[in-house]
Amino acid sequence: MMTDIGQQALLGIITHLVFIALSWWALQAIRMEKLLRANHVVQARVLYILLAIVLGSSVSHFFLDYLQWSRQLPYLLK
Repeated sequence: MMTDIGQQALLGIITHLVFIALSWWALQAIRMEKLLRANHVVQARVLYILLAIVLGSSVSHFFLDYLQWSRQLPYLLK
């Protein structure tokens, strides 16, 4: 029981980090320099980081919810 909770926690941490990194990589394809003010490089980087966290966390939550729901499907037939 406790090992299942630990495994779920580890899976959650890993998927969040992977999807945040993937979101950061994907956001690099967007040219946001035209939307941002000149000489605000630090603020632009913080914005990129926050967008990557929001997007990656959302995708990770979707992935983890989908995984949990697929594990619960056998209970439908009992």
